[in-house]
Amino acid sequence: MSKQVSVIVPVYNEKDVILSTVQDLSEKMASSALKYEILIVNDGSTDGTESILKSSSFPNTRIIHHTENCGYGKALKTGINNTRYDCIVITDADGTYPHERIVELVKVFEEGNFDMVVGARVGKNVKIPLIRRPAKWFITKLASYLTGTKIPDLNSGLRVMKKEVVEKYIKILPDGFSFTSTITLAMLTNGYSVKYVPIDYFRREGKSTIKPIQDTLNFIQLIIRTVLYFNPLKIFVPLSLFLVLLAFLVLLGSWVLTGKAMDVTFGVVLMTAVMVMVIGMLADLIDKRIGR
Repeated sequence: MSKQVSVIVPVYNEKDVILSTVQDLSEKMASSALKYEILIVNDGSTDGTESILKSSSFPNTRIIHHTENCGYGKALKTGINNTRYDCIVITDADGTYPHERIVELVKVFEEGNFDMVVGARVGKNVKIPLIRRPAKWFITKLASYLTGTKIPDLNSGLRVMKKEVVEKYIKILPDGFSFTSTITLAMLTNGYSVKYVPIDYFRREGKSTIKPIQDTLNFIQLIIRTVLYFNPLKIFVPLSLFLVLLAFLVLLGSWVLTGKAMDVTFGVVLMTAVMVMVIGMLADLIDKRIGR
């Protein structure tokens, strides 16, 4: 098992729980056989979190402060750019993830030689707010279809990753909450090995900064955009086939209902389907030619 692990904890306005979270994480890591470092990235907190962190001290722990709030993904990038070790673990600061499972996830990561191991929130004790479950289900199903891979948890915040793989995509990884979703999609659409390990997920302490409707729409856009970037045919082929089906439905429907075929409309829709297919093939050719 890897003896060198960098644990990154992005923090934003978590004054009520940050001390207990870091204390728990520090104790779990200290009791393991791992050589570790903990990087706490304070992302411009304004609620007193910064003062708490500055007045606290934990072994093998470094604290990096952003002068303003830059986003969850940006905080992770800052942490990644400052890690000493090649095995990266990320977790949240709100006390929702079981830190005692980190050693197990690292062991699975090393023994299976995976590029990423994700703590999938599908265990017996999972406290995801009811209002977020429908959107989470839909987004996960959409991502699974577009990647051709069953994804138990698209955006879990507890995972182990190879630093070199993450750095390969660092320029396209967003600064917001969709960082974890994007790296998942990037790895799955490019043939990297990803392993999911069921974990529990506890009730959050404090107020969440997630906006259900806005963030759901952003996640859908993100999934489609990322798949277009890495595997455009997965989007263009179904769209083209749908337009072909629509063209024939228009032709047959107009003949049955009016006795006269809408041949012009049929031709326009069919030509649009051909154009969509051609654009998709060109996008795929460019994608394969430039490589990644």
